[in-house]
Amino acid sequence: MKTNPQINQLIKILKEKARQEEAPLWRNLAKRLEKSTRSQAEVNLSRINRYTSDDEIVLVPGKVLGSGAMDHKVQVAALDFSKQAEDKIVSAGGKCLDIPLLLEENPKGSGVKIIQ
Repeated sequence: MKTNPQINQLIKILKEKARQEEAPLWRNLAKRLEKSTRSQAEVNLSRINRYTSDDEIVLVPGKVLGSGAMDHKVQVAALDFSKQAEDKIVSAGGKCLDIPLLLEENPKGSGVKIIQ
């Protein structure tokens, strides 16, 4: 069991949304977030840049780090962003979202790509 109450709450919300919307993406994300903090994803911008194209929505079940460059705009939702990563995503025309906001904007989880 996680000790961070926000993550526990988020996991609960994700499982509920997965049931309501019949969206397996949210259940998958909840399972990933239940893993130990040490095995949580830390993804560099270079990886996001490599595996995405313009205007895609990306979900990182962990932290986005600022190593690398962004040459197109993407919406990135993650648990956390380094300051440098946030600056680079925004300057490339993209958006940084927290996971509950993405859940609100896209309840079915359609078109979302998980990168870890």
